[in-house]
Amino acid sequence: MTPKIESLEAYVAQLSPERKPVIEHLRKIILKNLPNGFEETLSYGMIGYVVPHKLYPNGYHCDPKLPLPFINLASQKNYIAIYHMGIYSNEKLLNWFKKEYEKLGLKKLNRGKSCIRFKKTNEIPYELIGKLCEKMTPSDWIDCYERAIKPKKNKVLEFL
Repeated sequence: MTPKIESLEAYVAQLSPERKPVIEHLRKIILKNLPNGFEETLSYGMIGYVVPHKLYPNGYHCDPKLPLPFINLASQKNYIAIYHMGIYSNEKLLNWFKKEYEKLGLKKLNRGKSCIRFKKTNEIPYELIGKLCEKMTPSDWIDCYERAIKPKKNKVLEFL
């Protein structure tokens, strides 16, 4: 069983010597480039960047006690992952990121819906990650998030 991580410092401390400087550098890039209002915290056992309750009292709809997640940074078994909810929920932002990544001439982008995976640490586009972090303010993210979770109209009622 994996021990529960209790703090950001404990998360970083448990990293391998190869991964620690990479994660620390990514943290610096993210913190330098995120617009004001986001907060760094331990989130889902990873390093998280969230919209705090003081800016969005509703919190995360799945568990309102939690702040609204935006970015998570993790050292997984076979890769480093950046989970960015903006590229998951905003197609324009995703397309921008894919286009900019392609311009760098790196290998094919390895990603899931919100996850960007880097198996080789020397292929992490730090500058592009920084630019991605600049693209959404907390209020931009809140607006996008609320549009996504807003209940859809019942199709049957549309005919009445």
